[in-house]
Amino acid sequence: MFRSIRIDAVLIQAVIAGALSFAHLHDLAEAAGQSGWKAWAYPVSVDLLLVAAWRRLRGARRDRSAWTWFVIALVASLGANVATAGLLDLDHVPAWLRILVAGWPALAFLGGTLLVHQPTQPEPTAAPAPAAAAHPAPVVDRPERPDDEGPEIAPAEPVPALPEAPTLGRSAASVPVVPPALVDHARKVATEHRTRTGTDIDTATLRARLGIPEDLAGAIVAQLA
Repeated sequence: MFRSIRIDAVLIQAVIAGALSFAHLHDLAEAAGQSGWKAWAYPVSVDLLLVAAWRRLRGARRDRSAWTWFVIALVASLGANVATAGLLDLDHVPAWLRILVAGWPALAFLGGTLLVHQPTQPEPTAAPAPAAAAHPAPVVDRPERPDDEGPEIAPAEPVPALPEAPTLGRSAASVPVVPPALVDHARKVATEHRTRTGTDIDTATLRARLGIPEDLAGAIVAQLA
């Protein structure tokens, strides 16, 4: 049990200072005409008001009333300690000091009541920062261009070339189709040419007479033969 008790120098100093201040307040109250238990109650009243004001200051540093009562209790305690150091004749206490000692209980009661029942003003706090979005929109990096030319269009994929069909000599698709009316007209021209020259008309002559392509003229000559 005794091993758990730690001797603290600050605690010892506080006990000694409190005892001396308590004794000085008792001696001053007794010299001012307060005898018996009343002289012992004065130190308790001063110290309790000092502690109550200090507790109030810990919660609200800017409370002016707490500072006022703290200074009053401190002056009462410090004044009693100084007065009993030989600066005041305790056998012939002045009347103003007797009045202060007699009126102290009412003053201490008023101060203690105000400190206990006055609401505490909270310290101003900074407004909290707005919460970030749960799902922020993704940022898409776009390359910077010197001028805005609208949205880029991807080039179309080249269409693969169709394979060429193998050619076997002269295909049927290369032979032109000759209309029947053109064949009849060419036959009249060929008959007139045979009557006039006595020979069959050739491709070059038929082409020149009708003004048609060479392959078409050749197909007609083939049909007239």
